[in-house]
Amino acid sequence: MLHVDIPTLPEIQSLVAQRNRASVSIYLETTPQTQHIGEAEIALSNLIKEADSQLEKAGVDKRQRWAIVEQLEEVSKDASFWKYQANSLAIFATPDSHRSYRLPNKLNNMVQVADRFHLKPLIRAVSVQQHAFVLALAENEVRVIEVFSDMPAAEIQVPNMPRDAASAVGTATVNTRSHSSGRQHGSEGQKVYLRKFCRMVDAALRPVLSGRHEPLILAATEPLLSIYRSVNTYPEFSPEVIETSPVRIPEHELDAAARPILDRHHKASIEAFKALYSERENEGRATSDIATAARAATFGAVDTLVVDIDEVVIGRIDEKNGEVTFDDKEGADTYGIVDEIAGRTLVMGGKVIGERKADIPGGSSLAAVLRYKV
Repeated sequence: MLHVDIPTLPEIQSLVAQRNRASVSIYLETTPQTQHIGEAEIALSNLIKEADSQLEKAGVDKRQRWAIVEQLEEVSKDASFWKYQANSLAIFATPDSHRSYRLPNKLNNMVQVADRFHLKPLIRAVSVQQHAFVLALAENEVRVIEVFSDMPAAEIQVPNMPRDAASAVGTATVNTRSHSSGRQHGSEGQKVYLRKFCRMVDAALRPVLSGRHEPLILAATEPLLSIYRSVNTYPEFSPEVIETSPVRIPEHELDAAARPILDRHHKASIEAFKALYSERENEGRATSDIATAARAATFGAVDTLVVDIDEVVIGRIDEKNGEVTFDDKEGADTYGIVDEIAGRTLVMGGKVIGERKADIPGGSSLAAVLRYKV
């Protein structure tokens, strides 16, 4: 079983905003198979040594280096921690703190030291819409399936999720034909019970999905399909559904049914962005120029940003005025400029979409729709 904790948007915003000249970012390939986790533990130990070496080259004093290494070694030696892993591990450390996230996608081992965290893989996690949740809803069972971009779907456990409609509403059956005085009966009574059941499902999902931005796709049939639509409170609820009874349908089949919906959702988002970009470009409120986008992101002017998920443009962006300095190599004082623009956009409440260059207006490294001219 995968143990995943993808950071929420507020958590990423916090990581983006953090500045410390001794910021260490580690990405490590792991495995959910505990019997094979030893390789990851050894790899992390080697990455810690590499981080210490990079810190020393960057001129970080011994006390700060030791503080970081001590925290990281505690993680590497924590046997209980290694029991519950996914396919990759991201660790972000400074002399004062560290955070770790278990990720479903497979990432290459790497370590980077700079004055800010290297967050491109995490930004991808919240910007590429091939990650979703499927709510498989029927009167006699409820399942929540997490659909990933590059790995098999998996059922997740949701605390306080009702097991079925009848037990949730405290009755032997929701298909009552009772004509007891003062009580609704027949189809009206059934709808009352099912609406209560759906509200309980929605309430159980609320804390699990809080702060998330992945689509929630419903798999159900009438009348549950319409009833759940009417009580749902999750903002990213998909208007397109899997209209079938999900009972006894395995995870991989629900995954396959969700993929076309995600593809259409993503395609529609890109096409809508292109149309808006064209309109705003004529008004001077859109740009594909890196320097202009950097300045706009710094001042909170970017509403929506589409970035090339593959290209890396090295340099620096001034914290105050957004001025760009390009460089040809990574170092302790350089980083990916497009990643930094994406991070600043997220911090300022903008939306970021990861895409291939061919689908970005103008075939550029990025394209930004602005809230106002800069």
